[in-house]
Amino acid sequence: MVKDLKKLVDEFAENVVAQTEAIKRGDAKTGNKHANRYTAALKKLRSEGDSGRDALAVLLEHPRPDVRVKAAAFLLRYRTAEAKAVLEAAASGDGVAAIGALMTLKHWEEGTWNLDPA
Repeated sequence: MVKDLKKLVDEFAENVVAQTEAIKRGDAKTGNKHANRYTAALKKLRSEGDSGRDALAVLLEHPRPDVRVKAAAFLLRYRTAEAKAVLEAAASGDGVAAIGALMTLKHWEEGTWNLDPA
């Protein structure tokens, strides 16, 4: 089971990276394909409950900011302090990760965040 969770976490991270690279190239179609793949991995992780969320939380320390931000966005309810710290750090940067962090924090503060409902 743990091996399967790690595979899903790796799949999530790889597809976040691939989506970012596609966005940088202006290739929305490929970006959307990778978004669908990381979303599928995320759904499988969430179906494992908190053990799936714990597995995803390792990405809060990933070397790439886009991966950290995407993981943090989905972990806000479960790991609020850690996820907010990642998002706030990334929001002061630039690029896709900063935009994602800013938007996620905005939705969280407005009460409209719903990426992982209880």
